Amino acid sequence: MKNKVAVITGGNGTLGNAFVKCLAGAGARVFILGRNAEKSAEVVADFARQGLTIEAIRCDVLDEGAVAGAVEEVMSKAGRVDILVNGAGGNRPGATVGPDSSIFELGIDDFRKVNDLNLLGTVIPSIAFAKPMVAQGNGCIVNISSMAALLPISRVVGYSAAKAAVDNFTRWLAVELAAKYGEGIRVNAIAPGFFIAEQNRRLLLEEDGSLTARGNTIISQTPLKRFGKPEELMSTLLWLCDDQSSFVNGIVVPVDGGFSAFCGV
Repeated sequence: MKNKVAVITGGNGTLGNAFVKCLAGAGARVFILGRNAEKSAEVVADFARQGLTIEAIRCDVLDEGAVAGAVEEVMSKAGRVDILVNGAGGNRPGATVGPDSSIFELGIDDFRKVNDLNLLGTVIPSIAFAKPMVAQGNGCIVNISSMAALLPISRVVGYSAAKAAVDNFTRWLAVELAAKYGEGIRVNAIAPGFFIAEQNRRLLLEEDGSLTARGNTIISQTPLKRFGKPEELMSTLLWLCDDQSSFVNGIVVPVDGGFSAFCGV
């Protein structure tokens, strides 16, 4: 990763932090994109205390103009972009169907917003940052999918649909870029299993740290019998971004403790 330039959207989140630490720690120059400038500044300061220098750009990944501006800023400061990690994403309560509600109560506006954030929040940066990669003749895009894409997870209907679309877009873009611009640009995805983040903590853990009923169900379906740790995504990210993985293209890699391999019996 030494001398490579990496851009990470959603770099101020729980998993995003692990991606930043992974690439910056391996020697890449890292830029994080996020809407919350204050939170991004805290992340930059936190990594500075760890001896890692990263740079933050305020950017809404759903704003095409803002993303284009971020591309210009990265190019003006670094002269190139080698890696894009599309880590921005999330869910909204209105795009879920809980045990005490039904699909007929689904909030279509929230469903749309979740799809926009996860799908368009991947598509827009991918198109924008692929342009300088095409001009360079090489580059690597890594999208962040989810187990909810492979096996639709109860309740999270909007998130599951959006991440399934991310999987499809990953494969489509890998083929499109390779067919038209050569072998130098690769597109892959990582599909994390269940990791504890601020957004899902209350759904999976009680205040005392014990498992909720949903948390217990997830662990019962995960052969390793635990949640993942953000740092356990790092080696997969490094592998996908490494030049020695130059023949790896258009795949979605599960990092899930065996969740996707277990039929429940």
